[in-house]
Amino acid sequence: MLLDGEDWASKFKTFQTEAWRLETLPQYLVPQEADEFEAFKAGARFPGPYEDSWTDMVRSRNVGRVHIVTQPLSDYLRFEFERYYQHQAPAGEDIRILDVTDRTNPLPDVEDFWMFDRSTVVLMHYEPDGRQISRELYERDPSPFIEYQRTALAASVPFLEYVRT
Repeated sequence: MLLDGEDWASKFKTFQTEAWRLETLPQYLVPQEADEFEAFKAGARFPGPYEDSWTDMVRSRNVGRVHIVTQPLSDYLRFEFERYYQHQAPAGEDIRILDVTDRTNPLPDVEDFWMFDRSTVVLMHYEPDGRQISRELYERDPSPFIEYQRTALAASVPFLEYVRT
């Protein structure tokens, strides 16, 4: 089952205990970000404070993610870190970084996904360049994704710690 529009948005409104994401790509081409991303590449910076409905949500709900990265960081990752993560982490989102530059990726063949309440999994399908193809409700046992989450959390560090080093 493919998710879009209100079906997709409702996942963030109705989860009870946790929304969690694994990000595996060095770039996501999101049409809504195109102008800001181009401005960032041209030298614009986003010092903050940055407030939106997402930062409001992470203040009161349990939301987390692990982003798998390698050095040097892509332009998009540097943009994402500055535009979003530096504001969302202090607001309460548990953002973690799994840097696999000098070590084996513990999740080499796992694709991006969101997991809600450790029971509902949505697979995020992308083109190799980071353009989203679709979101697909995974309708089988979520146990492998719970294990992916455990592995990612154990191998990653908090975002704010990662950017300090």
